[in-house]
Amino acid sequence: MSELRLHPDRLLPAEPSVRGIARELYATVAQAPIVSPHGHVDARLLLDDEPFADPASLFVTPDHYVTRMLHAVGVRLHALGVRRLDGSGEPADPRAVWRVFCEHWTTFAGTASRHWLTDALVNVFGVTAIPSAQTADSLYDELAARLAEEAFRPRALYARFGVDVLATTDDPCSDLSAHRALRDDPSWHGRVVPTFRPDAYLEAGVPGWTARLDRLATASGIDTTSYDGFVAALEDRRRFFVANGATATDHGHVDAAIIPLAHAEARGLFIDARAGVITASGATALRRHLLFEMARMSCEDGLAMAIHPGVSRAHHTPTFEGYGPDTGHDIPVATEFTSSLRPMLERFGTTAGFRLIVFTVDETTWSREIAPLAGFYPSVFVGAPWWFLDTPGAMRRFREAVTDSAGFFKTAGFVDDTRAFCSIPARHDVARRVDAGYLASLVAEHRLDETEAADILQAIVGRLPREAFHL
Repeated sequence: MSELRLHPDRLLPAEPSVRGIARELYATVAQAPIVSPHGHVDARLLLDDEPFADPASLFVTPDHYVTRMLHAVGVRLHALGVRRLDGSGEPADPRAVWRVFCEHWTTFAGTASRHWLTDALVNVFGVTAIPSAQTADSLYDELAARLAEEAFRPRALYARFGVDVLATTDDPCSDLSAHRALRDDPSWHGRVVPTFRPDAYLEAGVPGWTARLDRLATASGIDTTSYDGFVAALEDRRRFFVANGATATDHGHVDAAIIPLAHAEARGLFIDARAGVITASGATALRRHLLFEMARMSCEDGLAMAIHPGVSRAHHTPTFEGYGPDTGHDIPVATEFTSSLRPMLERFGTTAGFRLIVFTVDETTWSREIAPLAGFYPSVFVGAPWWFLDTPGAMRRFREAVTDSAGFFKTAGFVDDTRAFCSIPARHDVARRVDAGYLASLVAEHRLDETEAADILQAIVGRLPREAFHL
């Protein structure tokens, strides 16, 4: 291949007759609006609408899908523009970062990241040169020139991408000022909604927990030195988020257990945590109880509850201590859902209006646990392939695993889960192509007719994520 390009039938089935059906199905959603109910783009990016600084800070440095792969082949994080927490060391030159990225382009062969990057370079920026050591500088100059144009500012790209709604991920103490300013800006015509992410406030064994509770007290105006005050402060901040457009909460702990405690036991563990004497098992029990409280609150305030357990965070302590979280060293672990969720589902699983969207990075649980749970409980929806499973192969396996038990209409659409703004349309396009291919196989096997398959695909892209996340 002499130039960077995308085949029009990429990711569609190889068998010609099935590919033809898939092509027709995909065409019905190719230009459909993007519903993005879970991601990590900062609302201030769209509020300020400043030009992106350079190709490296857009494509490389903030994207841990990219930096982790380069780190895995021996590139140091600081050479990719990732700064140390203590601020030591000279900032990496963006052009040098870009050169390293281009020199290692073949590292991404066969990965989902390679597809997203290629899509963004070709479809968003019109690039035709294949990244390499030889083309790095000319590509950098070409992209830098594009980034200086009005058409490549964040708001213009948001409109060009066809994003209908974009959910961010936000700390409970955030004042959400950027969201309000966007909402009130007469020149802004998009929709950006916050998402309540309280993980750090529920993990009493994590350093800095009492300081976070002090910030929570300041933000809510409620004393958090008592257990009841702490719970009331969380309720208050959830109401604040709802008032500012939030439709969901987001929870990512190491296991899926949501288990209530007696009030006196929860209060006792909270006292121990405040005093700094809580045990590891006590902190785990308190977190599992507080997640039960989150489910109870969701039944009351209407926020959908998304959980994505099963990741060992900060697996490499030296990297975490040097560079912080979200720097590529979170690793999946085996996860159990059936027993872990039962106490919560016994209480809230049939409550009208409650939504629990269950994600996993342990795909063995799709057909064994998650789909059967969604196939009974009205509240449970199956989350899309996410993070390590956000790949074409896993997306196909997902449909094959969950459809028999849960069908299509107990799934929750697609989430892009990205900080890389320009990858949003690419990620949604991958999901649409894979789903079109899967539905085409059902049509070819005479399990669906093409009209119904098209209706299902349109629901997957639009209606299902809106309903699951209350959008």
